[in-house]
Amino acid sequence: MEPAPGPQEKYHLITRNLQEVLGEDKLMAILKERELKIYWGTATTGKPHVAYFVPMSKIADFLKAGCEVTILFADLHAYLDNMKAPWELLELRTRYYENVIKAMLESIGVPLEKLKFVRGTDYQLSKEYTLDVYRLSSVVTQHDAKKAGAEVVKQVEHPLLSGLLYPGLQALDEEYLKVDAQFGGVDQRKIFTFAEKYLPSLGYAKRVHLMNPMVPGLTGSKMSSSEEDSKIDLLDRKEDVKKKLKKAFCEPGNVENNGVLSFIKHVLFPLKSEFVVLREEKWGGNKTYTAYEALEKDFAEQVVHPGDLKNSVEVALNKLLDPIREKFNSPELKKLTNAAYPNPSKAKPAEKGTKNSEPENVVPSQLDIRVGKVISVEKHPDADSLYVEKIDVGEPEPRTVVSGLVQFVPKEQLQDRLVVLLCNLRPQKMRGVESQGMVLCASSVEEPRQVEPLDPPAGCCAGERVYVEGYEGGEPDNELKPKKKVFEKLQADFRISEDCVAQWKERNFLTKLGRVSCKSLKGGSIS
Repeated sequence: MEPAPGPQEKYHLITRNLQEVLGEDKLMAILKERELKIYWGTATTGKPHVAYFVPMSKIADFLKAGCEVTILFADLHAYLDNMKAPWELLELRTRYYENVIKAMLESIGVPLEKLKFVRGTDYQLSKEYTLDVYRLSSVVTQHDAKKAGAEVVKQVEHPLLSGLLYPGLQALDEEYLKVDAQFGGVDQRKIFTFAEKYLPSLGYAKRVHLMNPMVPGLTGSKMSSSEEDSKIDLLDRKEDVKKKLKKAFCEPGNVENNGVLSFIKHVLFPLKSEFVVLREEKWGGNKTYTAYEALEKDFAEQVVHPGDLKNSVEVALNKLLDPIREKFNSPELKKLTNAAYPNPSKAKPAEKGTKNSEPENVVPSQLDIRVGKVISVEKHPDADSLYVEKIDVGEPEPRTVVSGLVQFVPKEQLQDRLVVLLCNLRPQKMRGVESQGMVLCASSVEEPRQVEPLDPPAGCCAGERVYVEGYEGGEPDNELKPKKKVFEKLQADFRISEDCVAQWKERNFLTKLGRVSCKSLKGGSIS
């Protein structure tokens, strides 16, 4: 029998992979005296997706550290958050969450008997709790309530009063669940600091707050239940998992906002303490990593290819999803799923005034794509697998662009070459060097290691606009906002035709001198 972990080891298990802890001294003091009591709450709104494995793996850590863990199914919160869960569906969605969260925990080997499961409405409608809501509302300002919920409560043009109540209820839950700490994503930070400020005004203790980082979705921003392309549903078929992972943002050498790498770091490594990259023998064979940092370093240096990484995650993820799919294959749970989440095509239209009630159309003319001339190429000072290129795009100063073309194009072949550059991405640092654009390249579908930069027509000049046939007249956005995912949505339909022409929905990429193409990768993708 293994000896019980000491306070320091418990502290390490509780806090590893977290982004922030509020109340570290109090946490250590409690661990020196007794086991920590902690809760994690989830509002029963959209269908849970694979990013929910991130808090699940932390719950496994809490149990290893001897914590007393409560899981709150926050059904009343789901209704208060701009009615994300309509009242008539509240009970059904709560039952769905109870079943799917328990199935997730079982799939990663968490013993359910060590957990306490509670519904919000089990105690939030009591006389005592209701009185505390009124007491809290008499001391909280409207400004503080709105600010606290800004990252969590759905923001609409005409906000409802219910959204202002939401943070107060979440604060009171800490007292009524009799816990020492609350665990959540870093997007909950404003609610956590709100609770620390206002609970003492009711005579209740300030709690410890533990925060996970927000894991990027497959498109490179937050994984969201409402963004179909950004997430993999827990009940997705294997072919859907493959399709979504194939589209996932995973640029060679780029470890920033990489949802595939983040999933490995925050889910697969904590669960298994290792990760196996599956590769054919000709590419070096399988490689087992026992430290995430070593995997990230190899990916940054392009020792690990995005195609191999995605394939390996697909295998590992399906092992986690198989028991959940099997459980939900029963007639009873199929019926519950359909009732809790009815077909959206039969749902009532969204109310007027709700932001994003209609999916926002994106068009190719929003992209600022130009012909660029590479005027210098150097190896990245901190990554041999990356180039730092100076590219003339018709502006007073050349742009600095970091690319992963080292293993595909020799340096001398890039010098003075014409390329196609996406110019209105938000600049981001890649291994310490700010990149001010993306060189668009064709990739082979069959062999992801084959990559070719797109070629503008002969005779083009630096700075010439590249546009999609039929979208010549539109003005590009000044800067593509990451949350709107304009590029990612359009990129899903980028293809190389059978005659090697770059296309969007079978419409050619053009300059005034003709078609944009690649040398040989027929049927390839563009990124």
